[in-house]
Amino acid sequence: MKKLSCFGNKSEHNLPSIQNLSPLLHSCHRVASSLLRNLARRANSFWTQLAYFILLSVVGYWALKLCDPKSASYKPHDLDVFFTSVSAATVSSMSTVEMEALSNSQLVVMTLLMLLGGEVFTSLLGLHLSRSTFVGRDHPEVNSAFSDPPNNNIELEPPPLKFDLEMKGTPLKPDLCGDKLVKSRAVKYLSYVVLGYLIIVQAVGSTLLSVYISFIPSASKVLRDKGLAVQTFSVFTTVSTFNNCGFVPTNENMLAFKHNPGLLWLLLPQVLLGNTLFPPCLRAALWLLKRGTGRAEFGHMLRNSGKMGYAPLLPGFQCLCLALTVWGFVLVQFVALCCMEWGSPAMEGLSPYEKVVGALFVAVNARHAGESVFDLSIISPAILVLFVLMMRGLLRCLMLSQLSYLAIFIILICISERDNLKNDPLNFNVLNITVETISAYGNVGFSTGYSCKRRLNTDSLCRDAAYGFVGRWSSEGKFILMIVMFFGRLKKFSMKGGTAWSLS
Repeated sequence: MKKLSCFGNKSEHNLPSIQNLSPLLHSCHRVASSLLRNLARRANSFWTQLAYFILLSVVGYWALKLCDPKSASYKPHDLDVFFTSVSAATVSSMSTVEMEALSNSQLVVMTLLMLLGGEVFTSLLGLHLSRSTFVGRDHPEVNSAFSDPPNNNIELEPPPLKFDLEMKGTPLKPDLCGDKLVKSRAVKYLSYVVLGYLIIVQAVGSTLLSVYISFIPSASKVLRDKGLAVQTFSVFTTVSTFNNCGFVPTNENMLAFKHNPGLLWLLLPQVLLGNTLFPPCLRAALWLLKRGTGRAEFGHMLRNSGKMGYAPLLPGFQCLCLALTVWGFVLVQFVALCCMEWGSPAMEGLSPYEKVVGALFVAVNARHAGESVFDLSIISPAILVLFVLMMRGLLRCLMLSQLSYLAIFIILICISERDNLKNDPLNFNVLNITVETISAYGNVGFSTGYSCKRRLNTDSLCRDAAYGFVGRWSSEGKFILMIVMFFGRLKKFSMKGGTAWSLS
């Protein structure tokens, strides 16, 4: 009894200290909540996203440097390693190193960079950060239902609360309106849907790709000859394609699989599902969930898409217009490729079916992803100009500001490469530099490459390398193109001046 009495006395002695800590804990909670709300308000700002991509690139650079190289005899320069990290983080796939020189651990690092830098993931991150701001700004009474004002006194009896059966026992205040609760939960459910979409599409895609390669001897032989694991290749290529990066672990990109149309068919949906057709597919997924579950939150998302604060969630008619426009542009490129390149060296050795599938694959990739089964260095200039227009984006207006920026970048690169333009004009010409620059700006990754056979001066030693044209540029030119990739990844912040076809 004495021990219990002493324990009771100690408890009474410590009770004031607990009460004194309560205001401090509440103040810390308020400060943390305020910081989170401020971060959420700035989640979609230019400088926040620029800082995110720079930080991601720096972390990726150090991770690539820490990984053991595939071959001790090949060590790329630090600038090339950082360039590769920036290219993966901004999903641009501009390359200055040979992909087959990267070790398995470095491929894993690049996979994470492409995933964290992809459009769907970054939009999901912004949606998560904006959830608290959405509830607190538009529905303060809902927000207050889950947080009571500070109380420094310890009460033995809680106030009477109501319970919502759909929330599985979550206490609500008596004056909470059901419709406003639906609106607050819709944002949370939307983030879950986008996360599920991101995981399921890539998981299914990589699984199907792995199964195809395992059962098709010609495809598995390519990986076996290059020393690539099937699972690593499948996950890396699926993540790269879905996030519209365009990196492939082979030096030839998808040219090594030009005789595997089945593999190209598996990758085609990934290109569209992760970018241009993401809004229509997201709306279709919400419609199916509404029909399957009957929950009011999904109906609210479909009826009030513009008020959800999530740009990819478009109204039904605009999704239809977007889908029709995307397929219209693909059809134009497909017909142009088939008409102008059917008998050209670019399609030499392919069967008619392989030519059709290859042309469709390149037409779909020209908008963003940048994977190709053809050698772009021998494609006709007219087709290259068409690709440039698609990389620039016909859905957006030809704003003077952005055209001016691109022109300035091209001029600066021409200045930095002036010696090469003079001594190696067949490789270094304004058209090739323009294609490379706009490809970096559009985060596409198309490159005309570099050929030693086109050099006028054959005295110096030259070795053909399996990386992009930018790999032959000077350090100044590579640095300028890194700025172009950052600028292109954040180009949505400079598109305020009207559009040729407004979807918002």
